[in-house]
Amino acid sequence: MKIRKAVFPAAGFGTRFLPATKASPKEMLPIVDIPLIDLAVREAKASGINEIIIVTGRGKGAIEDYFDKSYELERELCEKGKTDLCTIVRQIYNDIQVVYVRQKEMKGLGDAVLTARSIVGDEPFAVLLADDVIFSKKPCIKQMIDVFEKKKGSVLAVKKVSKEEISSYGVINPKNIEDKIIEAKETVEKPKADKAPSDLAIIGRYIFTPRIFDFLEKTVPDNNGEIQLTSAISELCKEEKVFGYLFEGERFDAGNKLGFLKATVKAALSREDLKVEFKKYLKECLK
Repeated sequence: MKIRKAVFPAAGFGTRFLPATKASPKEMLPIVDIPLIDLAVREAKASGINEIIIVTGRGKGAIEDYFDKSYELERELCEKGKTDLCTIVRQIYNDIQVVYVRQKEMKGLGDAVLTARSIVGDEPFAVLLADDVIFSKKPCIKQMIDVFEKKKGSVLAVKKVSKEEISSYGVINPKNIEDKIIEAKETVEKPKADKAPSDLAIIGRYIFTPRIFDFLEKTVPDNNGEIQLTSAISELCKEEKVFGYLFEGERFDAGNKLGFLKATVKAALSREDLKVEFKKYLKECLK
């Protein structure tokens, strides 16, 4: 079945970016001039997905405004002859249908995904975390869709990380490895370095069969009151095949300040309108 829908969890408080996120959603922080949430939506669009489900919470109204039509702004831009900017603004919402669902309590990523169940329905779907910025020739989620169509099972984006980093991630316990595709025996949430079953960390891109919802409903909240997506995936592995995929591309964790800055630099250096002068400036900074 074709992947038509994508879920974008966007209900968190963004405490690592305070005070900027006190009045503005973290997902609206820009990488140069494109908000994090829009980068993820663009990836989905480029992968053939046009039904966008954004899980929001209190104080996230700016996200809804961003993906809505702005009649006044577009009219003013057109009247002033700024047709290029008008086109850019319209591209934000063109060719997609956006639906919003509210996560009433901050009960973890698993709960955020479960909140979208009634909208997703009984079909496979994608999940994209805007914190993970991935630069690649072929969109990461499209790479994963291709694996899903080949293997007919849920797919998790994975990358190899160091022993020092592994305790910050959900980790795959591999069963079979076929080039870049790894069948998962189970998944483990943030294991200690000496207990990690592998160095294959799960990154914020997923393709799920609708069966994941059944396991999310049964998942017991952890000590922090959160429903862990990794725990539900591990149970899914017992009934269906789940695969990790070593995607091609460069990933930045824009959920922390250093990763956000690195992603911004990478994006700026790839822009024809910025790269020459920006590279010159960076060289001056290093003198």
